Amino acid sequence: MNLAEWLAQTARLDPDRPALFLGRDCVATYGVFFDQALAVAGWLRDRGVKPGDRVAVFMPNSPAYLVLFYGAWCAGAAVVPINARLHAREAAFIIDDSGAEVIFTSENLGRTLAQAGVEDGVVIAGGQDHRAALTHAPLERVTDRAPDDLAWLFYTSGTTGRPKGVMITFRMLMSMALCYPLDADPVLPEDATLYAAPMSHGAGIYNIMHIRVGARHVCPPSGGFDPAEIFDLCEHFGSVQMFAAPTMVQRMTREARAGGVTATGLRSVVYAGGPMYNADIIEAVDTFGPVFIQIYGQGECPMGITALSRADVSDRTRPGWEARLQSVGRAQSAVEVKIADPDGHEVACGEHGEILVRGDTVMPGYWNNPAATAGVFRDGWLMTGDMGFMDAAGYVTLQDRSKDMIITGGSNVYPREVEEVLQSHPDVSEVSVVGRPHEEWGEEIVAFVVGDVAANVLDQHCLQSIARFKRPREYIFVDALPKNNYGKVLKTDLRASLVRGRGTGS
Repeated sequence: MNLAEWLAQTARLDPDRPALFLGRDCVATYGVFFDQALAVAGWLRDRGVKPGDRVAVFMPNSPAYLVLFYGAWCAGAAVVPINARLHAREAAFIIDDSGAEVIFTSENLGRTLAQAGVEDGVVIAGGQDHRAALTHAPLERVTDRAPDDLAWLFYTSGTTGRPKGVMITFRMLMSMALCYPLDADPVLPEDATLYAAPMSHGAGIYNIMHIRVGARHVCPPSGGFDPAEIFDLCEHFGSVQMFAAPTMVQRMTREARAGGVTATGLRSVVYAGGPMYNADIIEAVDTFGPVFIQIYGQGECPMGITALSRADVSDRTRPGWEARLQSVGRAQSAVEVKIADPDGHEVACGEHGEILVRGDTVMPGYWNNPAATAGVFRDGWLMTGDMGFMDAAGYVTLQDRSKDMIITGGSNVYPREVEEVLQSHPDVSEVSVVGRPHEEWGEEIVAFVVGDVAANVLDQHCLQSIARFKRPREYIFVDALPKNNYGKVLKTDLRASLVRGRGTGS
């Protein structure tokens, strides 16, 4: 089933229902929203886009994002959402690898794409082609799609310097959407879902269940995350639901306490995407009340592995509440979760191992990458690469990440992609990148460098190839990297040296 049918059903039931907002201003009812999506679909078809083709969206948050998103779906195409914070070269790789026929982008990002050599198929939001798409003769109806057809092609950060395209099907998205009210939070018609985090990620994927019930979709005028703006919109709309990275929750708590804000109207905050320390979430609940729910997932099982309920997050009375609060909750309804040893055998309750998951929310594989797909599946189970344990009640606690991924400000960064850029500088002999705990960002990126080069030179070198948020926050120059007998860099030793405060950064 094409999930654009959920938009069609809501629009037919109540076409005058307010749907899309920029700040406090309603820019489209559900009827207008659906009409524009069908118009975009008709325009895409006339441009030669066929069912199964890919349409990329590389732009900041805006109401137009959802219209383009559903326009692509109505045409039977798959959406390729690209993080607007990525460097143009990174976006260009995704566009090329996905084979996107059309790329919707903003004027500023369109200029950077042109500099990276991407011009064919680029449509500027608000430009002539975009306006023509919105007023084009509409497609007669939503294009039929099968449950296992590609709906969303999501690119992860690459462990080998290149991101992988996670194939997300309509079945996966429907499974995620139907689990949400069962395992996370009821979705109410009077809700307003607020897009303060990138719509290319979890915040955007959560539009689906809100479309189904006819909730309002609110994009802050700033286009991003501003706690004062969020508090104002919560008070105006009431019954606001939003997705937030832990760092966003921390900032909201800090600013609310400093300004004496109660955030009236904030009904639910789903947090995910990085470690949330107990002290931080306790303070957040004390500030805003029992509005928080935690989700654990990854691109390969989007928002769909476990959930920690509002009651578990806010409880301070039941025995063992602190241990539950440190967990990421229990398996969601459409998946099975187990903890396994290196051979894939389930370990005993409380024992450490890798978190494995299977079910309808799990991807079929990576786009055009059978080798990578084979490397993450064992007997039908997805190997998440995350390590942890499960207690007798089924609560899963994450302990570390086997793949060395760094989560900074809610964004995933793999050290290898940063290392490859730094290693390409002629004055760098060796480099190793690790994460260091950070109070605000969760982790910050630190590079250990062997070479004769200034830190500011390396910073500029990084900015020429990767997104700003991926560059190291500190460069520590060393004579040699610690290695084992096989020549492998001992990143555990490097992390330990950061904790002990060894070395001086530049």
